[in-house]
Amino acid sequence: MTLKEIAQLCDVSISTVSNILNGKPNVSEKTRQKVLEVVRQTGFQPNYFAQGIRKQKNRIIGIIVEDLNLFSTAPIVGAIMACCEEHDYRTVLIDMRLYGKWQDTWYNDEQKYNSVLQPSLKELLSIKVDGAVYVAGHCRIIKCFPDDFRIPGIVVYGISGSPKFASVVIDDTRGGYDIGKYLISMGHRKIGVIAGTADNLHTIKRLAGFQKALYEEQILFNPDLVRYGDWMRSSGYIAAESLLKEDITAVFCMNDLMAVGFYDYLYEKGIRIGEDISVVGYDNKEIAECIKPGLTTNEIQLDRIGQEAAKRMIKMLDEDYEPNGSGEIIEIPCKLIIRESVKNLDRTAYDENSESGS
Repeated sequence: MTLKEIAQLCDVSISTVSNILNGKPNVSEKTRQKVLEVVRQTGFQPNYFAQGIRKQKNRIIGIIVEDLNLFSTAPIVGAIMACCEEHDYRTVLIDMRLYGKWQDTWYNDEQKYNSVLQPSLKELLSIKVDGAVYVAGHCRIIKCFPDDFRIPGIVVYGISGSPKFASVVIDDTRGGYDIGKYLISMGHRKIGVIAGTADNLHTIKRLAGFQKALYEEQILFNPDLVRYGDWMRSSGYIAAESLLKEDITAVFCMNDLMAVGFYDYLYEKGIRIGEDISVVGYDNKEIAECIKPGLTTNEIQLDRIGQEAAKRMIKMLDEDYEPNGSGEIIEIPCKLIIRESVKNLDRTAYDENSESGS
């Protein structure tokens, strides 16, 4: 079924059908309803590619992801696609499966990376997408779009290596700061940290925010209370033994998985979580709510990250908006989720003083 055939069935001009399908005014309601009814009955679908050739715009946004199986990627992509749908844009998704192919060995291997990235970019350009969104697996500086990339691009969950393209990321500095301030507000002064890998931007920014919180409360930061892990459950377990020897009252784990590893060690030793020691995580994965006691953690608002990226892209396409060339970075804050894994030491001291004075 073509536009011409729809027009013939309705006894109207092709331009009238086109105006109705595109939501333009100056068409009587009777004619509009007649055309829409025929469209519904025939199952007519516009030829978007033909429209794109005429308009030089297909209303298609391409999404390239490093690996769809990562915990952060699917929610971000889902939010991008939902926002695009709301604004009458369709999406095309390319999953490079970099982690599935090479685990963590491809980060600094340009040959491996470009062997998958370049064909992906060419594929998007060949199907005439209007813009491209690149979703990283973890935050780092990424040179994914060339400076002469001829369509708008935006980097998500990572930082663009080119000032031509904007980036949407987590506000990890604020995230580390908020956790630090919360633990201090609960009376904790000697706080251990189980960090991710030392050179990772998530680690660096979260630790910087945590240090800022300590500084504001006039608590000296002690690097001896930091243990570096690899984001995996086992590294939380391994760090526990030496960290507990430092006589800490709380631990800030930079992701929930390492926090679970820390829990494992405490369970084995009969140490009560939320009583003998307090634990905070980061991510708010499903497991944070399932373990006992429930893990206080910082929720990464992945939906908001995806929505913001999609809105920025649609703004560029609909309003001919261009980033200012300064490598604009949009930071989305995390949300602190309070559960039962943190003890209020100030309240405990208050209760003890009340009892002794009675």
